[in-house]
Amino acid sequence: MTDAAAAFRALHHDRAPGDPLVLPGPWDAASARAFEEAGFPALATPSAGVAASLGYADGATPAGEMFAAVARIARSVSVPVSADVEAGYGLAPGELVARVLDAGAVGVNLEDSRAGVLVDPREQAELLAEVRAEAGGRLFVNARVDTFVRGLDDPEDAIARARLYTAAGADCVYPIGVPPAHLPLLRARIEGPLNVAPFPGGPAVAELGRLGVTRITFGPWLLHRAMAAVRDIAGQLRRSS
Repeated sequence: MTDAAAAFRALHHDRAPGDPLVLPGPWDAASARAFEEAGFPALATPSAGVAASLGYADGATPAGEMFAAVARIARSVSVPVSADVEAGYGLAPGELVARVLDAGAVGVNLEDSRAGVLVDPREQAELLAEVRAEAGGRLFVNARVDTFVRGLDDPEDAIARARLYTAAGADCVYPIGVPPAHLPLLRARIEGPLNVAPFPGGPAVAELGRLGVTRITFGPWLLHRAMAAVRDIAGQLRRSS
């Protein structure tokens, strides 16, 4: 597992501008296999996508079902898998790390808001430091920064949190919802890999890379596209019956 985490970590470093690491978000074993077969070197589960596939609203998946879903995805592919575990389900850092590792993931995504409210950034930094200490080198820690999606539009708020999180040992920061115009500033002020999710109609993958993005994930967007295709097929079947 440590070797797999090291290989996953290495994918984030020394990337050329315009060539960010693209991590599709599988919501089940079948989608994970499809993304692996397409040649992607690693995957990152989206909690919202997994929730939808299990019949839950975003944020309402019981921890046991989320970890079981991650385990099914991880064991179905040979590439590294990072797990989005929301805010950690209230688990102590040691138990959280153990459950992520038991599920077969080599990375973890942790957000810094709970029930729609931002947590104190120093409290979150302490959690990230404890997770990193418990995991050692076995997990790549991606720290989500929720300021933009919680109504704080000043990029300095995101930068301050991101710098605390990287100082605490986070391998990567994810300022979800960051406007593309702010990316050069964040890139200049934040050390280490930078994760974003693209906006529909926003900059393409290569352009995001040129703006300083290291890693691209998609949240539930790929599931939404797949379900749009399913609804189209269903409509065609209904009309032909």
